[in-house]
Amino acid sequence: MEKPMAGGVAAQRERLAKGLRAYGASFTELGRRFAALLGVHSTDAFALLEIASSEARGAPLSPALLSRRISLSSGAMTALLNRLEQAGYITRSREHTDRRIVTLRSSARVRELADDFFRPVNERQDAILSQYPPELLEQFEAVLDQLSTTMDDALAEPPPGS
Repeated sequence: MEKPMAGGVAAQRERLAKGLRAYGASFTELGRRFAALLGVHSTDAFALLEIASSEARGAPLSPALLSRRISLSSGAMTALLNRLEQAGYITRSREHTDRRIVTLRSSARVRELADDFFRPVNERQDAILSQYPPELLEQFEAVLDQLSTTMDDALAEPPPGS
């Protein structure tokens, strides 16, 4: 028999949401500090992180995909990409068979700066995660994925009362 949660599912959701908000706030602050190191706006730094992490996963982004990830209009995205390209942080290339599709790539320099900047916190987080069984972490990933999907679905709907 499963142990009942203190306060029920709604209370558990609130505790998890509080923890996720705190983690998100810390992640945002870390991103702001990375932006300051690079001398760019925090939105530019988060775009760089999205570009580099997508590249590392073997799924480089197009400007349209990046725009959806960081919620920018096409005009704002063009200005952001122009700034990052002029700073030498990214390149735009046409690698796809459909030559209209632009692929975003991060520079070796920005990947090196990001690795150096984030390595200490990544190592500490890896040490924490290594204390838990892989099956539990897989369950946690599944829960986070489901919660994110639920949030995305809610954001796709018209706001209540509109």
